[in-house]
Amino acid sequence: MRFGPLPVAEAVGAVAAHSVRAGDVVIRKGHRLTREDAQRLAAAGVSSLTVAMMEPGDVGEDEAAHRLACVVAGEGVRVEHPFTGRSNLFAEWPGVFVVEAEGVDAINAVSEEVTLATLPALKPVVAGEMLATVKIIPYAISGNLLERAEAAARHIAPILKVLPYRLTAVGVISTRLPGLKESVIDKTLRVLAGRLAPTGAVVASDERVAHDEAALRETVTAVAERPDIDMVIVFGASAVADRRDVVPAAITGAGGMVDHLGMPVDPGNLLLVGRLAGKPVLGAPGCARSPKENGFDWVLHRLLAGLSVTSADIMRLGVGGLLMEIVSRPQPREGGEPQPEDNGA
Repeated sequence: MRFGPLPVAEAVGAVAAHSVRAGDVVIRKGHRLTREDAQRLAAAGVSSLTVAMMEPGDVGEDEAAHRLACVVAGEGVRVEHPFTGRSNLFAEWPGVFVVEAEGVDAINAVSEEVTLATLPALKPVVAGEMLATVKIIPYAISGNLLERAEAAARHIAPILKVLPYRLTAVGVISTRLPGLKESVIDKTLRVLAGRLAPTGAVVASDERVAHDEAALRETVTAVAERPDIDMVIVFGASAVADRRDVVPAAITGAGGMVDHLGMPVDPGNLLLVGRLAGKPVLGAPGCARSPKENGFDWVLHRLLAGLSVTSADIMRLGVGGLLMEIVSRPQPREGGEPQPEDNGA
């Protein structure tokens, strides 16, 4: 692509690189100049202007952006009509946004003229939410350059996709201790229902038992073995302090596995991730009683979308894992004590 000043008479068919105003003549940036434009500009005293002129083999910015966006888009991703060298991509349904970071980096490494920006990987999204944008920097790029970018995208395709939520029925078990009000448990269930609503999942079972290993072991077994339950969440009346504590001991005692206890996300440190009867089991941290975002959300949405969450996955969450303080606790990082109904992180 040629770029620079040209006499007005030679600029027909080129793209105006900057907006031009001369008398009552206005040419907008990005406008493709016609013969009439050139005549009006000349009559207004404009002798030359800066333009971009496509050469043989070049691909215009809109076409290039749209072509690359279509290669990048995978399952659950919609590509919208391009404009000003930009093609935006949107979620077709609610779910978890999956990004192949290596593919994004590969595209952006092809040339400074081609860019792809996305939301963070594994972010929960809703239908219609913008996920990514392809932006071509100049008014046109060479066909060869576009082909290289497309090849980089196809090497790891699809780079972007939205995994729909697959688990829809959640069994909830709340343990009781003296001093824990039923109203706290009721509120916890309402908060969880609100959390699940965007995913299409519901609380399909509400069990309340003593904060005792034997009682919980019996209940978690019964809930996990129900054919209509896809996932089990345990809200302990007291925060888990050790793998030998009530909640993890009850899961393993029932024949399940505790894959990971604790996470480098605050609030959310005291999360437990396990399995029983082939179904995921979450031991919720105390902060999950609050509707504010915390580490519980990060794991919950992935599991609902059918993604596995391994110990290694959780250990990689530290960068960005320090979240905002939540109103429901009195600044524990500054030395305060958590409220009884929050039961820790």
